[in-house]
Amino acid sequence: MKLKLQLALALASAGLFANTAIAQSTKVSSIEGTTPFGPATQYRTWSIGIGAGVTNQTNIAGFNREGYDDLAWNLGYSAYIKKQISPSFGIKASYFGGKTGGAFKDGTQSFEAKTPWSAALSGEFQAANTNWRFFNSFIKPYASIGVGVMNSKTTLTTGSTSQEADGISKIYVPLDMGLKFAVAKGINLELGYQLNWVNQNFDGIRGGQYKNDLFTYIHGGLEFALGSSSKPALNNSNPVATLVNDYTVKYDDLKAQNDALNAKNQALQNQLDGLNSDLKDDDGDGVANKYDKCPGTPSGVQVDGAGCPIVVKNETRVVEKVVVTEADRKVVADAIKNLEFDLGKATIRPTSYATLNKVAELLIEKNFSLKLAGHTDNTGSRELNMRLSKERAESVKAYLVSQGANASRIEATGYGPDQPIASNKTADGRQQNRRVEFTLY
Repeated sequence: MKLKLQLALALASAGLFANTAIAQSTKVSSIEGTTPFGPATQYRTWSIGIGAGVTNQTNIAGFNREGYDDLAWNLGYSAYIKKQISPSFGIKASYFGGKTGGAFKDGTQSFEAKTPWSAALSGEFQAANTNWRFFNSFIKPYASIGVGVMNSKTTLTTGSTSQEADGISKIYVPLDMGLKFAVAKGINLELGYQLNWVNQNFDGIRGGQYKNDLFTYIHGGLEFALGSSSKPALNNSNPVATLVNDYTVKYDDLKAQNDALNAKNQALQNQLDGLNSDLKDDDGDGVANKYDKCPGTPSGVQVDGAGCPIVVKNETRVVEKVVVTEADRKVVADAIKNLEFDLGKATIRPTSYATLNKVAELLIEKNFSLKLAGHTDNTGSRELNMRLSKERAESVKAYLVSQGANASRIEATGYGPDQPIASNKTADGRQQNRRVEFTLY
């Protein structure tokens, strides 16, 4: 019955702290790590632990008890320093002290063993840091086994007679198992159950039926990582979790960049679709649909600036030599100087209308021919620049035709970035290269 009580007490304590740790899962991460596959110098690898608990001569397994079935709970205390070799394995040097006792149920015999000190070197394994199933676990099962030296002094009481033996120092083997709870960065709460195989004279019965005596140490404590708090603790790191976290962060960043790029490309495509629709010429008469007031003109029919057929009168016309004066060139130069488009588009800004109107009047009055050559800088793809330069030249032609100029006497060509007049390495040079040239003839 007492063994069952002992086991129930240990499990209840573990369950209470487990629930507490899980309740904090939304606030504290148990996964500590830096760059995947990084060196151990990125981590805190040393830690210390302190603990206290109770001892007794019984154990859950029910062996090596030598007849001491009457539980006697006594105080035990412990401490250790540990070097973490990997996330799942470390080596620790531990200290244990306290008192252990027990008695026969009939009261005829009892013993009390005082342990001023003991020192052991153990290897400790943490299961949670080696398995992806424990990716977000705050509860870390652990087990350790080692070997050391224990100093003890035992008093054996038979009836009313007590006999104190001399203190001895003998080899002992501690086997510890339990749970660690990651309650904060670099801090673990520990609950453990430790079995200690000690010398045969530990319980005062010399030459008993067992080769070694055995006592239990049920304990709780805290483990603190040493070093700079800016570094994660290696004993709380999970290599799989660190790798997945690094991948997730980089994936989310790349996805955000890709989504933003797709949105920009879609916006640009929408703009280009709008330009293509405005400049489309379904009947092929040289006047864009947007300005064509007589759509569906038969092929080969000469049209005016509004896209309507020109009625040709049978009269003899005297062909005069075309003479371009300085005043004519100034009108064109002013138009070039004042010509502005919306950024990245072929839409002419209203501030350019006045000087373009003068060019249109000049073409109508003197029956000039005009060549429009669109140019861009080398920013962006060549395909986009070729299209934009052509569309800007066509946009100027369409505007001049809308003001009454003869579409058949206007040629619009796009050269993209192929004919720069200045260096594209400077902002001023690129500004000069983004132009539409007017040539009268």
